[in-house]
Amino acid sequence: MTSPRDVLRWSVARARARLPHPPRGPIERVAPDLSYLHANRDEPAYTWIGHSSALLQIGGANLLLDPVFSRTASPFRYLGPRRHQPPGLTVEQLPHVDAVLLTHNHYDHLDRWSVRAVARQAGGAPAYFVPRGLERWFARNLPRRRGVLPHIEALAWHEGTQLPAPLGPIGLHFLPVQHWSSRTGFDRNASLWGSWAVLHDTFRFWYSGDLGYSNEPREIGERYGPFDAAAIAIGAYEPRWFMRAQHVNPEEAVQVMLDVRAAQAIGVHWGTFSLTDEPLDQPPRDLEQALDARGIARERFVVLRHGETKRLHAEGNRIHPQP
Repeated sequence: MTSPRDVLRWSVARARARLPHPPRGPIERVAPDLSYLHANRDEPAYTWIGHSSALLQIGGANLLLDPVFSRTASPFRYLGPRRHQPPGLTVEQLPHVDAVLLTHNHYDHLDRWSVRAVARQAGGAPAYFVPRGLERWFARNLPRRRGVLPHIEALAWHEGTQLPAPLGPIGLHFLPVQHWSSRTGFDRNASLWGSWAVLHDTFRFWYSGDLGYSNEPREIGERYGPFDAAAIAIGAYEPRWFMRAQHVNPEEAVQVMLDVRAAQAIGVHWGTFSLTDEPLDQPPRDLEQALDARGIARERFVVLRHGETKRLHAEGNRIHPQP
C-alpha cells in the first residue's frame, strides 16, 4: 500500500510538472441507440456510460456496473475530479435496470446520488450486489419504498449467487483482484473490493473493476473461464512507481485479457475523470501499441466512445466449464 509520504511526493511532482496534460484531441461521444437498448432481450451487449460505468445486457437482464452519473468523482458535488464528458447514458435514458453490480467503494465507482437515482426508477428498484462490508452503506443510503429496502446482497471473495427470479439463470461470482478500499480515510480495507464474473448458459462475461497486476486474473481464467468477453481497466496508471500496485497499464491489461482467457475485451476506466498523470486520451494509444507488440489484432481489445454499444457474440458453440 502507498503511504501518506508517497501521496505527498506524487502530489508535489504532479504540481511541478503541471500534470496531467490536456488530451491531444477531443474525446468524442455518440448518441446512444435507445431504441435498441430498450428493446434488446436476446443479444449480449455492452454500452459504455463512461469511466467504469456501463450497461451490460445478457440473458434478457439489464445489469448496471459501477454507476456514476455525477459531475465529480468525489464526496462533494462541486469539488474533486470533474467529469470531462457527460454520461453516455443518463439515468432517465436507461432501460429498466434489473441489478446493479459494485466492485468497490472508491468515489469513481460508488456515488451516493447515482445509486439513489437508479433505485427510484419506474417499476421498482433493482437488486444490488456489493462487496462484503458495503451492505451497511447501502442500507443507510438507499431510499425505502413503503418502508422496504431494495434487495441488497453482499458477497465475499469467491462467493456466488444468482439473479432473483424471474431473471436468469444468470450466476454472479465476486472474485478477488489486487486493489483496496476506502471512502472516508478512516475505513481503509474495511470492505472488500473485487471483480465480477457474470455467467449465463450461452455467454460468460468478466468485469475487472480496478486492479493492479497479480496472479488473480490467471486463477480466475482457470476456474471460471474461458470468457466470451471482458471489460478491463486500462487507465489511471501513471506514474508507475505510485500506481503499479493498484492500477494496470494498457500493456498489463492485455496480459490480463490473456490471463482470464477472454476472447474479446473492452477497455474501461479512462477518458472521463482525470485521476492520474497521463492525458485522458493516452490509454487507447498505449493499448494499440501493446497489442501490436504482442501481435494481437486490435479488434480483439477495443475502446468505445461514450454512449456507444458493442454487440457481443459468444465464441462458437463451445461448452463452458462450470465453477
